Amino acid sequence: MFFKNRFFWIAALFGLALDRLTKILFVVYIFPPILHFTIPVIPGVFHFTYELNPGAAFSLFPGGSVWLRWLSLGVSLGLMVLAWSKKFTLNRWEQVGYGLILSGALGNGIDRFLVGEVIDFLDFRLIRFPVFNLADTFINVGIACLLIASFSRSPDLDAVKK
Repeated sequence: MFFKNRFFWIAALFGLALDRLTKILFVVYIFPPILHFTIPVIPGVFHFTYELNPGAAFSLFPGGSVWLRWLSLGVSLGLMVLAWSKKFTLNRWEQVGYGLILSGALGNGIDRFLVGEVIDFLDFRLIRFPVFNLADTFINVGIACLLIASFSRSPDLDAVKK
C-alpha cells in the first residue's frame, strides 16, 4: 500500500515529524510560556517569536480556527485518499508536492485540535513577514512542486492532433 506513491508518504512523514519536533522543541525547551516572547537570532533580521495564530497561514482569516480545523482534516483525508487511489498515478514532483501539503495540513491541524490555535515561531523581520512555522513552509514548497510538475509535463499528443 505504501509503496505506491512512496515519495508522497516519505515527504508527508518527514515534513510532519519535522514540524512536530520543532514545535515541541520551541514550546517546551526554548520559549517560556509567554506569548510574543522573542529571541533574536540575527537582530532586526530573523527572530524566534512565540505566537499563537487563530487563523490560516500567515495570519489570514483570523478567528477561523473552528472551521479551519475541519478544513485541515478534510484536506488531509482527501490527500491520503488520492495517494492510496489506484486510479491516480502521480509523478515524483506531484508526490513530493502533495506529501508536503499533507504534512503542513496535518501539522497545523494537530495544533488546531490540541491547542485551538497554530503555534508559530519563525519571524523574518527584515521584510516584515508574518510569523509562521514549518508547516506553512511545507505547504508553500508543496505548491511550488505542483507548479513545477504542471510545467514539466509533456503535452498529450492525441489532444494536440484533434
